[in-house]
Amino acid sequence: MTRTKKDILTLLEEVKDPEIPVLSLVDLGVITGIEISDTGHVTVHMTPTFAGCPAMDYMQKDVERTLEKHGITSHTVNMTFDNPWDSNKISERGRQHLKEFGLAPPPMYNLVLDLDILEYATCPYCNSENTTMRTPFGPTLCRSMHYCNDCRQMFEQFKPL
Repeated sequence: MTRTKKDILTLLEEVKDPEIPVLSLVDLGVITGIEISDTGHVTVHMTPTFAGCPAMDYMQKDVERTLEKHGITSHTVNMTFDNPWDSNKISERGRQHLKEFGLAPPPMYNLVLDLDILEYATCPYCNSENTTMRTPFGPTLCRSMHYCNDCRQMFEQFKPL
């Protein structure tokens, strides 16, 4: 059976971020490339969200397990920083899944990330922008803690990067 890049990406939608189990690695934007050789060897390129991400090995192994589960035994999963990840790579579907999970998606930004952007988050519960960042340090490196002044809920934001 001949597989296409689109087929492989569809299969990899099964692989979820271990810290945010509603978000696939494809929607998170860490799958940065798929190559299929003439012999059918599949190479998946991945870029983690942070260089020190503790889930890198787990994500890599989960991609390998998923490929093998679907009969793709000739594969390489390449973890690389050649194509740096940024939060703009999260798909619209991924942003919606973050919100449904109770995490404010990071705002989209242009070429330069202004540090002030970390201060502002839209509440994933009531969509209010009347929020306050409580601390830039959340339970993981990629999250910050915020408070909604309207619905009075604490929430996490996936940090823009």
